[in-house]
Amino acid sequence: MDRPSFDSLTCPVPHTRYEHVLLGHGSGGKLSADLIQRLFLPGFGGDVLAALEDQATLDIGGGNHRHNGDGAAMPIAFTTDSFVVRPLFFPGGDIGSLAVHGTVNDLAVGGAKPLFLAAAFILEEGLPMEDLRRIVASMRRACDEAGVALVTGDTKVVDRGKGDQVFITTSGIGVVPEGRRLSIASARPGDKVLVSGTIGDHGVAIMSVREGLEFETVLESDSAPLHDLTRIMLEACPDIRAMRDPTRGGVSSALNELAAASNVGVRLEESALPTRPEVRAACEMLGLDPLYVANEGKLIAAVPSEDAERLLSVMRRHPLGENAAVIGEIVDDHPGMVVMRSLIGGERVVAMLAGEQLPRIC
Repeated sequence: MDRPSFDSLTCPVPHTRYEHVLLGHGSGGKLSADLIQRLFLPGFGGDVLAALEDQATLDIGGGNHRHNGDGAAMPIAFTTDSFVVRPLFFPGGDIGSLAVHGTVNDLAVGGAKPLFLAAAFILEEGLPMEDLRRIVASMRRACDEAGVALVTGDTKVVDRGKGDQVFITTSGIGVVPEGRRLSIASARPGDKVLVSGTIGDHGVAIMSVREGLEFETVLESDSAPLHDLTRIMLEACPDIRAMRDPTRGGVSSALNELAAASNVGVRLEESALPTRPEVRAACEMLGLDPLYVANEGKLIAAVPSEDAERLLSVMRRHPLGENAAVIGEIVDDHPGMVVMRSLIGGERVVAMLAGEQLPRIC
């Protein structure tokens, strides 16, 4: 009997045609993927774009290559992202540091060393100048921490009520060591799936501020630059297949993208997912699933099975990997799908986020 398709096992979402853009098109889930596949990829084309990595790795060639100390050419990694968040300032960060971290991390999970950033600001008339000053100072600190330089940018101002205070678009450039090719299309059955720490912290921290939720301890965003963690991971295990930072759409979307690109299945163990008790409690109160909640300082990795425990030990010695865990494996079964073995022993499909859970969180 034919195996049922992925869509037949998930809640139906009318995502074939839309006359207008929906908020869910920015969720990082199924509607975002549909928009990319139906509009942007046909509109722009190109193999590099179609790979749908967090960054583009470009072999420019000739004199435009960046060179290492031996004169050997090094491929260039390039990425861009836009950041919108309410509130602008939240426990553990703000839109400025978030913009730097998000761009640095997109480069880092591709195996690149981040070097340069550009930033464009869309400011709403009436934004307090002191708020903008705080954002700029925060971005500068984040750049210094990540070892990158902000080298160019742009500023536009829109009418009052048209810009949600401030939007920031950042682009980043880094260099990739010759021969390094991480890709979400490279996962293989038998690989282990690792996560660098507790999931859902960023999204729940934002929502707790909006909803006025209080906990015994302050719940902070996990926003952080991952460049040093990825560096030690790749030094310890050069054969890492793929890395991804699970931002919009959370761990679910990142793993579904990997499963589809590699034409493999992913099987998760619910008991292995590292989640803070306060995040679990908040998700239960708000009707959320931590697998779908955004992270801004975590990564997932597909790693050859024989390297997983050694790499896990290395990660746990780093401040940003203290709670790293093996959460599942890559399998031959159900290619293109993610399933999870629950705490009570059953399995469920972990589909991509269908709509928008938490608007304006990254």
